[in-house]
Amino acid sequence: MRLSKLPLAMYGVLFVILGVAAYIGGLVLAVPRLMLRLDDVLLQLNEAIVWYSGLPVLIGTGIGLFDLLVLLPYKRVNRDIMNIPLKCDMVTVALTAYNDEASIEPSVRDFVNHPKVKRVIVIDNNSTDKTAEKARKAGAIVICEPKEGYGHCVYRCLSEAVRYDDTEVTALCEGDMTFRAADLDKLMAYIPHASVVNGTRIVEQLRQYQTQLSTFMFYGNFAVGKLLEIKHLGKGTFTDVGTTYKLCRNDTLRRVLPILNAEINLEFNAHFLDMILTLGERLLECPITFWPRIGNSKGGNVNNTRALKVGIRMILGLLFGWPKRLSG
Repeated sequence: MRLSKLPLAMYGVLFVILGVAAYIGGLVLAVPRLMLRLDDVLLQLNEAIVWYSGLPVLIGTGIGLFDLLVLLPYKRVNRDIMNIPLKCDMVTVALTAYNDEASIEPSVRDFVNHPKVKRVIVIDNNSTDKTAEKARKAGAIVICEPKEGYGHCVYRCLSEAVRYDDTEVTALCEGDMTFRAADLDKLMAYIPHASVVNGTRIVEQLRQYQTQLSTFMFYGNFAVGKLLEIKHLGKGTFTDVGTTYKLCRNDTLRRVLPILNAEINLEFNAHFLDMILTLGERLLECPITFWPRIGNSKGGNVNNTRALKVGIRMILGLLFGWPKRLSG
């Protein structure tokens, strides 16, 4: 059924949110109307907003239920559980780095010392400190990516890692010590069943509370994860779109790289996961540990305001599509 390809539940949620927002706006408008006795000016408008706010809620609920009750069986592709073991259980690790002088050396050493790590690549995104020098000292292959931005850095990480034919999988991570090499064992346990195993930080028992992930970011990230899940209904359960630790099959990366837009910045991880699911690849989540970073955050976790802006761009990308990749 062609209709089953449309993310109707996602747009149903959007309609409901618009209706609830309109209703709240109507309630707020009633305050100055009553206080300033402006019934002759605002009463009709106020009542219209409140009454008609139910229309998008009704439409959204109907669309969502139709998707869940009628179309979901068509969205769930009838396929067996994927079970494709790796021929080689060695991993190429690619770390993003930008002015991570304080953390890059212990981070590289952590991965280098893991028995399943074949090599560690560090993509230095124009650092002005000794990030590159310390990464080399710890045993990493260091490559400079001159185009600034998280998207460019991740894209270069993945592009460089898939060049190696002695490993079948690439682990993408950050060089700030928020993630640890020990969790590679968990990701490797899941990879026979998936194209990409995405680490999730949404497990209370596995994260330290004194991290850059505030309560607002924690639940905001979870909410966007559910939006991704609703968009790709029937393809999985998703709770973390902002994590930077994931294990990917190289053949999957070669298919997705041509459609990724490296110009997308801090919301690149959500873009990546969306494109993986759009291609029909299998995406799984795996609980991982999350630790306080060493050094200062430069990404979307700097503060709640910046995180909100990144979250809004993620939502807009999921709802209305991502900026197109420029030719060349």
